[in-house]
Amino acid sequence: MERLVGNPAPNFNMTAVKGDGSDFINVALEDYKGKWLVLFFYPLDFTFVCPTEITGFNKDIEKFKDEGAEVLGVSVDSEHSHKAWIESGLGKIKYPLASDLTKKVATDYGVLLDEGFALRGLFIIDPEGVVQYSVLHNTNVGRSTGEVLRVLKACKTKGLCPINWEDGEATL
Repeated sequence: MERLVGNPAPNFNMTAVKGDGSDFINVALEDYKGKWLVLFFYPLDFTFVCPTEITGFNKDIEKFKDEGAEVLGVSVDSEHSHKAWIESGLGKIKYPLASDLTKKVATDYGVLLDEGFALRGLFIIDPEGVVQYSVLHNTNVGRSTGEVLRVLKACKTKGLCPINWEDGEATL
């Protein structure tokens, strides 16, 4: 697979459910032009680690918005499955969950497993549509929203950020 970091993000156009479960919407890469996007893939609805991540991103959504970033969650489940999960256990969130039923987007981003669902892939895409960061986890390991925020802030500096750099510290 070709590396994504430093290259234009693969285009996408998916149906999603609003985070409150109220309606279905279309989400496309072009919708995020001029904004930072944190695009994350999770394996499946109604599983164990996934809701901890989805609600974790929701808990920190204002921190992402303060950085000018939008958050979009994606799995290979249908938008109807997403809606049912929001209504029957996950709870309302403040960002959309997109449906990649065709598995094209997961394939394009290099996260599709042979089993037909996605690894935990996360991509930070800059306002020009270029992938600035990617990380892949196996399905049993959740991500840290704190680390995603730290890396987002580091990417926004356009400077050289040493190990463990934190917002407010000097760049090299």
